[in-house]
Amino acid sequence: MASLAPRLISRQCAHHIKSIDSTLLHNARPSIAALNAFLFSNRSFSTTTPTQRRDPGGHRRFGIPGRHQVRHPRYYRGPYHPHQPPHPSDPSSRLFIPGPFSSERLWDHYMDTISADYMLLNYTHIPPNTPDVVRKDRLRKWEGDSPYFENRPLRGPRGRNHLRLLNKPITFRNIPRLEEIVFHCFSDASTTSPLAIRVAIMVAQVITGSKATIHKAKKTVATWGLKKDTETAVTCRMTGPAMYRFLATCIDIVMPRIKEYKGVKGSTGDRSGNLAFGFTPDVVAQFPEIEVNYDMYPSKMIPGCHIICKTSATNDKDARMLLQAFGVPFYGKMKSY
Repeated sequence: MASLAPRLISRQCAHHIKSIDSTLLHNARPSIAALNAFLFSNRSFSTTTPTQRRDPGGHRRFGIPGRHQVRHPRYYRGPYHPHQPPHPSDPSSRLFIPGPFSSERLWDHYMDTISADYMLLNYTHIPPNTPDVVRKDRLRKWEGDSPYFENRPLRGPRGRNHLRLLNKPITFRNIPRLEEIVFHCFSDASTTSPLAIRVAIMVAQVITGSKATIHKAKKTVATWGLKKDTETAVTCRMTGPAMYRFLATCIDIVMPRIKEYKGVKGSTGDRSGNLAFGFTPDVVAQFPEIEVNYDMYPSKMIPGCHIICKTSATNDKDARMLLQAFGVPFYGKMKSY
């Protein structure tokens, strides 16, 4: 009897539904226009269909087309083009790069320890209601009776044509950080053997993991045996995880292998927060990427390298402190600017 109860209830419900006047249902049925006005009007709650939520651009990425059949251009056609390419973070973009799938040790160390310690060491207390320091004009005026001085742009500082960066108090908003590392190789053997530059390209790309840019000689220098348009140097630029991975390799593996290594000279820098140091060909051969396949490279053609660390610091003192926190050793007299 228990199994027959649901069937009886369903039959009774069907009987009551059929007894309702069909004219009442017809009068209560809304029109198509009324349904569209209700579903797609500007209401406080969401009225988008699942298809619109999944694929509003009509890319057919999920197998079901969207309501708007719009195909974004593959390339950027200018800021005023009605259709823009997808953002690089979109998987359908040509510029999409998956990852990063892991975090570099130096980056974690910077975020967890270095940034807080750096701000604490460079803290400058400014009492409240302290008046701002009045700074002189950094550009000079044109003084004299010459008619050409009227409405003329201001002059640069004495001794140089460009202004130095301003040193602002370090806060949590402008803690110096590493922005880019440039790996540069100059091949001396390229003046006599065209294969030497190919070895330099292989070395630079294997060590950095980025594409190399080849530089040619601008002039002919007979004393050095250098001819114009001869490929002599290679440059690789690193940012992001590859930059921290390369710096960690230099600090943890390469520098400790150098016999009686003093470190980086303390007077290095360009007064704008960019520091440079270099390795000889013997040291370049000790990189693990080169050492694992050392027989593949002609030993006499492995070049030396220059490494330029570009930071967001506005002076060499702050940039040196940042690299010291990472573990780069310095020696000699340190600059105070």
